[in-house]
Amino acid sequence: MIDAVDSLSSLAGTGATRAAERIATAAQAAPVAPSSATSMPDFGAVLSDVASQGVNALREAEAASLAGINGKASVQQVVEAVMNAERTLQTAVAVRDKVVQAYQEISRMQI
Repeated sequence: MIDAVDSLSSLAGTGATRAAERIATAAQAAPVAPSSATSMPDFGAVLSDVASQGVNALREAEAASLAGINGKASVQQVVEAVMNAERTLQTAVAVRDKVVQAYQEISRMQI
């Protein structure tokens, strides 16, 4: 199941807090001149990093679920991991919806 999600990792996202933290960190950096814009993180790289963290959260939830079934993890650990994965998935769906909405708005623009 996770392998299918992993193949979509370039389109997925994780918790909004992680993305917001990365964006806030980038925004708090010292102002850079336009010529040195390469020192700031690329949006695609940040999105890719967030997507890989999301896939990792889903893998951790699946591993915690299996550990809970085998009696190696407490119910609290399983619930926390599954809730984190659910939050990650909801964030990914919200980001996808916004991207689709932006694409539709751009496609409706007159050239």
